[in-house]
Amino acid sequence: MTSGDPVIEVDKVSFAYEGGDPIIEDASFVVRKGDFVSIIGPNGGGKTTLVKLLLGLLRPRSGRVRVFGMAPDKVRSRIGVMPQNPTSDPRFPVRVLDVVMMGCLRPGRSLRARARRHHDHAVEALERVGLSGFEKTPFAALSGGQKQRVLLARAISPKPELLMLDEPEAGLDRKVEQEFFDLLEVLNRETTVVLVSHDLGFVSSFVRSVICVHRTVDVHPTADLDGAMIRDLYGGEVRMVRHDRCV
Repeated sequence: MTSGDPVIEVDKVSFAYEGGDPIIEDASFVVRKGDFVSIIGPNGGGKTTLVKLLLGLLRPRSGRVRVFGMAPDKVRSRIGVMPQNPTSDPRFPVRVLDVVMMGCLRPGRSLRARARRHHDHAVEALERVGLSGFEKTPFAALSGGQKQRVLLARAISPKPELLMLDEPEAGLDRKVEQEFFDLLEVLNRETTVVLVSHDLGFVSSFVRSVICVHRTVDVHPTADLDGAMIRDLYGGEVRMVRHDRCV
């Protein structure tokens, strides 16, 4: 982990859905300002549940979650979120700019009241992800990689201090995936980044630490992961970690 101020603090958190076994059990970890971490683990291991706890969409059965020193639902305006596989009707005539401006919407706030500021932020976000000039393009007409960049632009348009992404590389070919993570590295210079990923062999080239979730939660510097640790986590069904670009 980096030595910046704490952004996410999870202290002895446990969670179970009503009548079920624990999904997360006695989890404690800290993500610091400027860090770039990945949440990894097998399907059903609790990754999505952990993300919902970090966003305040679920409440722990025990323990405490703090983001920027407060309850997560109190600081959502400081968090940019890129959800997993968002769906859209290709017949709905939404433009790229409209999609990005949705990132500036907040409960109880009128889009019209801040339309100019939101417009300017959206245009700037599209420029940062390399899609300047696509503002009027129908979202449905974009390639898969372009759509992912638009959704990233939506997440960063309100200028968040924390960026959370749920499997952003899903469905991308290797070249587009590489370009996407190169972009995240640039964004990480000013924003703390937390992403969920199944592709441990690829993201380990970029992230500094991994949060391993399989009911229990452990945090490791990427370079400390070894084959035995990965087999324990995934049951041997994952490629070995690459270390050539670890920080």
